[in-house]
Amino acid sequence: MAKYVAKRVAFMLVALWIIATLTFFMMHAVPGGPFTSDRNLPPAVEAALQQKYHLNDPILVQYGNYMLGLLRLDLGPSFKYEGMQVNELIASGFPLSAQLGALTVGFALLIALPLGVIAAVRHGRWQDLVTMVLATIGVALPSFVIATLLIYVFSLKLEVLPAFGLDSPEAYIMPIIAGCGFALAFITRLVRASLLDEMGRDYIRTAKAKGLHPAAIVLRHGLRNALIPVLAVLGPILAGLITGSFVIEKIFAIPGLGQHYVNSISNRDYTAIMGVTVFYAAILIAMMFLVDILYSMIDPRIRLK
Repeated sequence: MAKYVAKRVAFMLVALWIIATLTFFMMHAVPGGPFTSDRNLPPAVEAALQQKYHLNDPILVQYGNYMLGLLRLDLGPSFKYEGMQVNELIASGFPLSAQLGALTVGFALLIALPLGVIAAVRHGRWQDLVTMVLATIGVALPSFVIATLLIYVFSLKLEVLPAFGLDSPEAYIMPIIAGCGFALAFITRLVRASLLDEMGRDYIRTAKAKGLHPAAIVLRHGLRNALIPVLAVLGPILAGLITGSFVIEKIFAIPGLGQHYVNSISNRDYTAIMGVTVFYAAILIAMMFLVDILYSMIDPRIRLK
């Protein structure tokens, strides 16, 4: 295990370096700069800002300074959020995004796992048909469409739920439902397909021949192995939701990391874009590493090397 962890940590560091390098040079290849939109700035003021943030240094010098900052876990100052470091920007937005994302994933799993099991057990019957129709709609319907419909019905027409912010428990309902639509539908379909595949294997037929209760066969034997493919997609889904669903946070005016990222792109805030991208990549890679560990816990046949 120690050898495997060391190899994965080395892989994670190399992957983060590649992502940071590509993001840095891609951002500097885009025409314009973080102060291009400030049309009223006199040339002398813009030149002073360029000098202050070392944007007129050679590109390789800027790259070296940025990498040294990453080694110190310093993502640099934000160009558009006056007086704020990117570290502070992430620290202020990530807790809210992580809380909302964890609740969204939990709600999706709470609904998707039973639906997937029911669809597999009742394969070919009306329960399976209804579940698959709903799952198909959930995959095909974008989250911003679900969010807009929810706001129109429950905020504008019925006036029972707040349309923005997370100031009360009720305010979490619509962002969670809108944010979990794709994950819920996708996991439901994956659980159904994986469980159907497991139910046709020899060990399931052996368990049936021994006279085990059908519920025990499905839940104790079939579902455990069927969850392995679910874990493969759960890592990226969880990473994306806990680092901030950009569309959901923008629509519901939630001051999380996702909204900061969208604002940074609009403002060409180079350091904020690069910092959030590297932070998201680190979370994603960490989730994938955690998924690999969970593989071996669920299925003892899987050995980490």
